[in-house]
Order: sequence, then C-alpha cells, then structure tokens
Amino acid sequence: KKEGVVIVGPDAVSRGGWRVPQDGPEFLYNLIEMLAVQLDIDRRRVYLFGHSAGAGHALVMALLESEYFAAVAIHAGALHESAVPLIERATRKIPIGIWIGTNDALFPLKVVRASRDALQAQGFAPQMNEINGHTHWYYDRAPEINKQAWAFLRQQALAGEPKYERYDFAR
Repeated sequence: KKEGVVIVGPDAVSRGGWRVPQDGPEFLYNLIEMLAVQLDIDRRRVYLFGHSAGAGHALVMALLESEYFAAVAIHAGALHESAVPLIERATRKIPIGIWIGTNDALFPLKVVRASRDALQAQGFAPQMNEINGHTHWYYDRAPEINKQAWAFLRQQALAGEPKYERYDFAR
C-alpha cells in the first residue's frame, strides 16, 4: 500500500524449473491481463524480478517481451548460454538491474559478468551490483536487495502503451 504496487509471485509449472513456453511469456501475459481487469495497474510500469533460476527466466521474458515489461531486476542469476541469442531479438533495450554476490557458487561472478557483457555488446546498459562476500542465499540480504531493486525499477516506465508479441513455439 505504501508504494502503490501489486506484487505477484508465480511459481514454475514444473518443480524441475522454469521453461518456455510453459512458464511464459503467454502465461505471464495472461496473468497480468487478468489482474489488470481486477486492479488499477499502471500498464506502463509492469516489472519482472527473479532470483536464481527465476532470475534467468525473468531475463529471458524481458528479452522476449521488451516492449511489454518496463524493466527487470534479478538476484543471483544469469542468462544460460543457449539464451544469449535472444538478446538480438529484443526490440527495446529494456532496463536491467543485476544483483550478485561475489561468493555465489551457483552463479559465479564470471558467469554473471559474461551475461552482462553479452548484453552490453548488443547495446543494453545493465546495472550490475556486486555484493562483496555475499553468496547465493537471498533471504538474509532480501530487505537490502529488495530496496535497491525497487529503487531501480520504480524509475522505469514504458514510453507508450505496452506491446505483447505472441509466439508460436511449436514451429
């Protein structure tokens, strides 16, 4: 209520992790559209946030739907090498905020930096925040990370109405 935001935390369809197309982009689009009918949502300010595998999925969704989501913030995640070609598909240089611990064993700093560098090579300007001594464990630092992520996200808005692109993943 204080910030005037709606937070929705969907989980992956499968316990095996986030997958396309089962977990989006259509799933996320339908969820947001359903909520927009029920709640007063500023459609130009819909954001993604993810942790770990959810961070990688949030990045993929942001690249596929760069004109639907205003920005993305992630903690402890990176683009899988198979998803790097999606960077070229993004029709908008969506704002990206990255938070990563320097001691994250699941997403080592060099892997996250490689994602950042791949994004920069395609004209994106990801903001990377390296947390000295921090590991993959989000929960002890969540208040600090969330505060910083929200400060980053709330500055972002789409210039016009959101545009969603449907995909035929069967092809």
